[in-house]
Amino acid sequence: MEMKEYIERNRERFFEELFGLLRIPSVSSDLSKKEDMVCCAQYLANLLKEAGADRAELCPTEGNPVVFAEKTVNPDAPTVLVYGHYDVMPVDPIELWDSDPFEPEIRNGAIYARGANDDKGQTFIHIKVFEYLVREGKLKHNVKFILEGEEEMGSEALSKWIPQHRDLLRSDIMLVSDTTMISDKVPSINCGMRGITYMEVKVTGPDKDLHSGHYGGAVVNPLNALCRMIASLIDEEGHITIKGFYDDVIDLSDEDRKMLSRAPYDEAEYKASIGVDDLAGEKGYSTLERVGIRPCLDVNGIWGGYISEGSKTVIPSCAHAKISMRLVPNQESGKIAELFSAHFKAIAPEGVKVEVEEKHGGDGFLIPISSAAYRAASKAMEEVYGIEPVPSRGGGSIAILAQMQRELHSDPLLMGFGLERDVIHSPNESFLIDQLFKGMRSVALFYDYFQDTL
Repeated sequence: MEMKEYIERNRERFFEELFGLLRIPSVSSDLSKKEDMVCCAQYLANLLKEAGADRAELCPTEGNPVVFAEKTVNPDAPTVLVYGHYDVMPVDPIELWDSDPFEPEIRNGAIYARGANDDKGQTFIHIKVFEYLVREGKLKHNVKFILEGEEEMGSEALSKWIPQHRDLLRSDIMLVSDTTMISDKVPSINCGMRGITYMEVKVTGPDKDLHSGHYGGAVVNPLNALCRMIASLIDEEGHITIKGFYDDVIDLSDEDRKMLSRAPYDEAEYKASIGVDDLAGEKGYSTLERVGIRPCLDVNGIWGGYISEGSKTVIPSCAHAKISMRLVPNQESGKIAELFSAHFKAIAPEGVKVEVEEKHGGDGFLIPISSAAYRAASKAMEEVYGIEPVPSRGGGSIAILAQMQRELHSDPLLMGFGLERDVIHSPNESFLIDQLFKGMRSVALFYDYFQDTL
């Protein structure tokens, strides 16, 4: 039986099992959800055991548990390690959801729920393909699963757990579906992702909030100072002004840039999809290059003073901001954090003190498109979608993958089936049912073709 027929025979069961997974509010950043995190991990372990894993268990970490499962068919056969995560982003602002984020609904051919795409829906693809291969007697590879519960928080617990379990995780390739493709008409495979450095800053002035009439114009307002400091981090040409920031950035060759430019791009459509009239960024690079092969800096949140309804004329005692920098391969997250901290403190005006804290970070990575795994994935997706997938660079970050690549000596292969329309991290996150099932067919074929390329 082929995967397409297996899907049709088990379609309703798949929905029932996936919806059960999506109903668990596994928000890793919410400390009140600790029991839900364990419940979600156990749900996945049960699915893997039922699918045919020799073992499927919860492994304790300093944070949320890791789900580990494996199936050995032949010690001499290649081993595929499937990585995914079961934690999800917070649902705020809840009032912008058209339905309960933890009560999945099907509307207009898509499943709407928090985690429908990122990453429960895409992880579910791999569990069901594994089930199909085992039950139909088609599994020729050894398969391992490692599913974590803190990816949305930087994978700190997993980063400490991995070095202690290298032998357990030994594999020939890491298979990951936690990314998007260009479109359902033009599939793509990410051959690299950016890293990230995430910082929080605090600027403090007076020892208390002050009346802006009595003190305005006489003391440094921490919010004013913070805004000026942040504004100075990027110049008029879109370059980041932190000294040494670009030292390790490797410029792509004209040939590499030409290859990546194969991706279709309609600027008017791009702007319309996010409701803006114009685009901006680093001078000398296209929009796709700015979000794929170049680093960037963004303010993710800023607060201080009085922000409730009505007015309160105060000069705040302190002001805060969260700032992230997306990094390209060869930049080191820890080094960038040090450069940022030194620079931000140096540009502070007299009259305030500055505190800088690194929240989390991770490096970017690249994989060769000439590898056997990439060729197998490309062939599989071409058969399902009817067009050869385009190699692309992911603008987002999966911080843990660079560490896993280094420590396990295994390259990650990113077969993502999400689309930009799925608005992950935002209200009304969704996943097209067609993409869910095409993902299953593509991954099933990958296993066939990966065997053929060895």
